[in-house]
Amino acid sequence: MAAETSSIPVVDFAAWSSDASLEQRKTIAHKLIEACQNVGFVYITNHHVSPERLAQAFEWSKKLFDLKLEQKMLAPHPSGFTVHRGYSWPGLEKVSNVMGDEDNTADLRKNLRQISDVKESYEIGSEDNKDQPNQWLPEDVLPGFREFMLNFYWECHKTAMSMMSAMALGVGLDDENHFVPAHPGHNNQLRLLHYPPVPAANIESQTSTRMGAHSDWGSITMLFQDDCGGLQIENPNKSGEFIDVPPLKDAVVMNVGDLMMRWSNDTLKSSVHRVTLPPKQDHFTGDERMTRARYSIPYFVGPEGPTIVECLPSCIDESHPVKYEPIRWNDYMLMRASMQYEAPPEAAAVRPY
Repeated sequence: MAAETSSIPVVDFAAWSSDASLEQRKTIAHKLIEACQNVGFVYITNHHVSPERLAQAFEWSKKLFDLKLEQKMLAPHPSGFTVHRGYSWPGLEKVSNVMGDEDNTADLRKNLRQISDVKESYEIGSEDNKDQPNQWLPEDVLPGFREFMLNFYWECHKTAMSMMSAMALGVGLDDENHFVPAHPGHNNQLRLLHYPPVPAANIESQTSTRMGAHSDWGSITMLFQDDCGGLQIENPNKSGEFIDVPPLKDAVVMNVGDLMMRWSNDTLKSSVHRVTLPPKQDHFTGDERMTRARYSIPYFVGPEGPTIVECLPSCIDESHPVKYEPIRWNDYMLMRASMQYEAPPEAAAVRPY
């Protein structure tokens, strides 16, 4: 159904600092938890990633995607779905909410790909994660890109940990650092995303998509988006209806992932979301109503691979019995990833858009 407009909660993190009192921190934590219980999405302002750094990150992203296809293909996404790094060209990835634990997985994967996602991305992780090795462009292709992105990766991790600490307080844990040991940062993912212009009719007729409806897999996601728009979440009060999440300058959109929903025994909501046409008509041009290009930078936060995720005791009582069996993060990640990627086509078959 078409999107409605609705207010996404806003939480100001300016007072979340090392010298803030416990009561000040709990005030922020309770506001964050309330948003995550009711909507699952929240704008975070004053989140300690500076506007200048965000502007630089988007500039680097645009430089990357402005490269010729053959240059971007010097750092291709590896075959299959076990390693999620490097450049994914349009049509390689298919995002959905279908789980990879069905008996007819191969048929489901094939059916999903009848409609392709019109986007390209570049995935970056910790250099110390040997299970997910980074795929870097040669330095002379985009000088300075690697150094900037690695620094930005760890800046985002630091900011994410402040949010995770607030969530720990908010769900009733005594130790605000409860989630920190399982999240040293090496299993996170920095993703640069570019949605190239596409005729609006292709999206409206569903012959193409930008990014289909899905929930995120991990603990939390932080999303920085440009001013184009197009992000929507499913209305928490009406299944199948979507609500716009318009850009808010210099804010980060934070959402709960599947693992945090499992940890919190459904106290926190992992919301289904998608990317579709921008809501403003002045973002279309020409007779074909070509969309504007859209850029976004999500940062996915996940625990170390062997981490066992099971419901927190503070989220269980007689009225809220355990809903989920314990699960190992790597197993859940691979189950979800198996539906999004398959072996890449031959180079000759790769089309720009």
